[in-house]
Amino acid sequence: MRKNLGSRPLSYPQPVFIIASYNPDGTPDAMNAAWAGISEHNMVSMCLSPTHRTVKNILDRKAFTISMGQAQYVRACDYVGLVSGNHVADKFDRAGFHAEKSGFVDAPLIKELAVAMECRLIDYDEKTCIMRGEIVNVGVDESVLDADGNVDVSKLRPISFDPFNSHYVELTTIVGNAFSDGKNL
Repeated sequence: MRKNLGSRPLSYPQPVFIIASYNPDGTPDAMNAAWAGISEHNMVSMCLSPTHRTVKNILDRKAFTISMGQAQYVRACDYVGLVSGNHVADKFDRAGFHAEKSGFVDAPLIKELAVAMECRLIDYDEKTCIMRGEIVNVGVDESVLDADGNVDVSKLRPISFDPFNSHYVELTTIVGNAFSDGKNL
């Protein structure tokens, strides 16, 4: 038997994406967004309210970065989702994040978070709150790579938002091989 939960945005996994931009004065800003994902080969789509400081920054600079939340930085990732940049101008610093300028777009990279998509704004619809960006580069810190140069999920320790229980879940266990395990069916 199933329990009906109604029409709600409940799904696993929901990424913990930390979106970073520059404020008008050049200081870095970041926010936590779970309603986001890859929407085409080189495109990301997000549902972001126009009231966010980060949205205003992105519309001004036409660029942003998206870093994957990591277990060892869960408190900082949660903090930038709890506090508004409209009210706390130095929330990036208070989270303990350090910025590094992207070499591809006019937006900061977060040094602590090992994987980041560097994006150019494609468009934003204020009515639907859908923002789309072109992924121009994905940068990975070497600290999370294995001996073959591939991302090691156990080193990265990415987190997902659990909307059913309001938790963050660490994703580290490999349970199968994509494009392979189903071949023997």
